[in-house]
Amino acid sequence: MASGRARGQANGQWFPPEWPERIRALADGALTPVAPRRAATVMLLKDTDRGPYVHMLRRRASMAFAGGAYAYPGGGVDPRDDDRHVRWAGPTRAWWAERLGVDVTSAQAIVCAAVRETYEEAGVLLAGPAPDCVVGDTTGDDWEADRAALVARETSFAEFLDRRGLVLRSDLLGAWTRWITPEFEARRYDTWFFVAALPEGQRTRNASTEADRTVWIRPEDAAASYDRGELLMMPPTIATLRQLTGCATAAEALAAAPGRDMTPVLARARLEDGAVVLSWPGHDEFTKHIPTGGATA
Repeated sequence: MASGRARGQANGQWFPPEWPERIRALADGALTPVAPRRAATVMLLKDTDRGPYVHMLRRRASMAFAGGAYAYPGGGVDPRDDDRHVRWAGPTRAWWAERLGVDVTSAQAIVCAAVRETYEEAGVLLAGPAPDCVVGDTTGDDWEADRAALVARETSFAEFLDRRGLVLRSDLLGAWTRWITPEFEARRYDTWFFVAALPEGQRTRNASTEADRTVWIRPEDAAASYDRGELLMMPPTIATLRQLTGCATAAEALAAAPGRDMTPVLARARLEDGAVVLSWPGHDEFTKHIPTGGATA
């Protein structure tokens, strides 16, 4: 699906031009929604003297989904991580299942996806040889070979951890929110957003073939650039950035995570006075009015 922004839009909200047509097709019963794929994404934070910065990447303009948009490291869940034994530190799988609103095996796979995608796309690994430490350096040919095998899905993350004798540090993650791609989208994801702090001794790098740029940026600055139309983002990204602006440190964000509402956010489309109204419950700033002609307001 092509990426883009609706004509006349002042801010940086990602809005593909084919959405109005697909919304009308869904309303007319001519479009059957595809099942959303489980996914995870991580807002990686680091503290500075100006407050926490968040790691973001810009998706290549050629990407079929959200090309040119700024996002966080993330991607789909690997079903192979559902039930394979993983050395685990932090809250139990049962605790995570309740927190994420899924069964125990799905909870393990979703947490594995969050940690794996952070490693694949940012080179940061939330795992270590023991439950109370993390690896200090993930550079070098052997690490890169393992990372490439994960990206190519030649090996599962559970297999990677087992072979390296690593413990997954689920205690370094905090579940923040959950968004489900609208029913009229061709590519749909049921995505759990997590927060995490950059481990001491590790550094990020642009390890993703899907991104042409990465930045560390204050959530406030990123949100302001979105408001000026300088940075393109999907609704979940700018929504979470605004939520992070109230956190003075990465630790404060992690401490706030367990109390956050994980009810999924799913866009709704309705007909009103001859126009389609697109809205995300609880996020009024993203509401779109799409007249019969197709322009947005």
